[in-house]
Amino acid sequence: MIVVHHLNNSRSQRVLWLLEELGLDYEIKRYERDPKTMLAPPSLRAIHPLGKSPVITDGDLTLAESGAIIEYLIERYGQGKLSPAPGTPAYLRYRYWLHYAEGSLMSPLLLKLVFDKIERSPMPFFAKPIAKAISGKTKAAFISPNITTHLDYLESELGKSTWFAGEEFSAADIQLSFPIEAATARAGLDASRPKLMDYLKRIHARPAYKKAIERGGEYGLMD
Repeated sequence: MIVVHHLNNSRSQRVLWLLEELGLDYEIKRYERDPKTMLAPPSLRAIHPLGKSPVITDGDLTLAESGAIIEYLIERYGQGKLSPAPGTPAYLRYRYWLHYAEGSLMSPLLLKLVFDKIERSPMPFFAKPIAKAISGKTKAAFISPNITTHLDYLESELGKSTWFAGEEFSAADIQLSFPIEAATARAGLDASRPKLMDYLKRIHARPAYKKAIERGGEYGLMD
């Protein structure tokens, strides 16, 4: 039995979604973030040394990293679903987006989250203006322009096909869902990019997505 070690409001939500799309049986072991630090609990380290989510166990196998988990589940259980045929141009595009989501897109979004937290964090009154100035300049000079570049790129790519890997929905769309949802939550993605917003409406309308939310619980990145 596949067990998903599921952290609330995290990348593991898309693993639940993939399993629902594939129609596979699975169990959920739940972990809650620390309400002050928003970090995963130390108990996750008992499953994987990094103490991060997502992690799945499948028999004797323990596997972390969203992309690796998605590829494993597709290759072992997919039976041709949610992935173009290997060796085709569509498959290369699919693999590109599968790795782009975390390899390129997530980095500036994570940096923005960190620098936003720096500005809000408690600190001595004399240090706060300095911290805010450094954070603001870093975001303005590097982080925000990078996010804009990525969002413009994604918007233009959705002008080429219905889904990111082509005309068929694929696991690459599941992988991309988390950073795109994160961009709506904290990076200004809005109606000025209508193709991306329509993309989010379409994935949120999928029955398997809704079922994954029901099973996974409250998901703070979906709005």
